[in-house]
Amino acid sequence: AAMDYAGLAGLVATKLELYRGDPGGWRSCRRTVSGAGPGGGRQRRAAAAQAPLPCPQDEVTVSWRPSDEFAGKIYRGDGFMPASPADVWEHVKPVAGGLRVEWDENVKDFEVMEMVAENISICRTTTPSVFRKIISPREFVDVVVTKQYEDGTMLSAATHVEHALCPPQANFVRGLNYPCGSFCIPVPGESNKTQVLTFFQTDLGGYLPQTVVESFFPATIAGFYSNLKKAVETFKS
Repeated sequence: AAMDYAGLAGLVATKLELYRGDPGGWRSCRRTVSGAGPGGGRQRRAAAAQAPLPCPQDEVTVSWRPSDEFAGKIYRGDGFMPASPADVWEHVKPVAGGLRVEWDENVKDFEVMEMVAENISICRTTTPSVFRKIISPREFVDVVVTKQYEDGTMLSAATHVEHALCPPQANFVRGLNYPCGSFCIPVPGESNKTQVLTFFQTDLGGYLPQTVVESFFPATIAGFYSNLKKAVETFKS
């Protein structure tokens, strides 16, 4: 039976909206003050908190809570970009030949395998080996949906699927993305600023020690923000 990709896309967008609107139960694991020393940062281990603190405009906060989708965690990243929502969206939108492979060191290749609708596609993403090669190359096959809201917010959301054009490949471990995505949110009165709210919920697959997984995600999410910030600043100039 064919998978109902459009139905799944609607569900994943709804789940991301629920994550965005639900402040409860998140525990802070990392705060990065941008521009404080090499590598973007002075990391402050924050005490466990029940709700993510409002993100100060020069910081990125990363928090987590147990996933309802699999036996892992969902991570939430929140930070501001010094660029318009249109410019930021240009860097994160899930399109073939898009900018993301250029700036995101965790995306080696991004292919659109099938267009299901104007705003829904089946995509294959491959990642390089990371973490001193402890984590070998991964591939992910997802249904990806984009959505625009009345206030100008843009969403890109995804979840794993099976697809005939994407059989497992011997040189990649197949990872599974559970509902995940990014919101690019306008900041009222500041046309040259964008809030980027992200949710990462991924089973990396393979046999990885839990300690590796739990140090990988906060560091990766902080890196996503610092690399995106550099990319939008370069793009503007």
